[in-house]
Amino acid sequence: MKKSIRQSRIEQLINQYPIGTQEDLMRHLKDIGIKATQATISRDIREMQVVKAQDGHGHLRYTIFKPGNKSEEEHLRETINEVVIGLTRIEFMNVIRTLPSNGNLLAAILDDLKLPEVVGTLAGHDTILVISPNAEVAQQLNDEIAENMNPDIVH
Repeated sequence: MKKSIRQSRIEQLINQYPIGTQEDLMRHLKDIGIKATQATISRDIREMQVVKAQDGHGHLRYTIFKPGNKSEEEHLRETINEVVIGLTRIEFMNVIRTLPSNGNLLAAILDDLKLPEVVGTLAGHDTILVISPNAEVAQQLNDEIAENMNPDIVH
């Protein structure tokens, strides 16, 4: 099967069902007659920018990162406002705390923007480590993030 067709089906499944694991995704694909290995699914997930995010019911599920009609920078600002609950700068790094299950989503946005302030990110369930080229640039990034944080959800 062509990759484009498989990825199109993956997108349909992710939008239709609350899929939270590669195993769930493989099972749904098999149900519609598409056989794929775990390695292929993993590659598709990475290429399609599929991340785990919490849905309205508090469950983790795959979602496809798409900024839509918004600029990527606007999407970053909105996401910071919605999910960031803490921010600490340590030398040339920033530690960003998010609401549960939102670390990977925010890190994906930061990575995709290819900001000069970001050399790399390391994301977990609710924490992101953002590495900058130096302490001065890390402070600039810290100021930008702090400016967009929602004071009502900061812990």
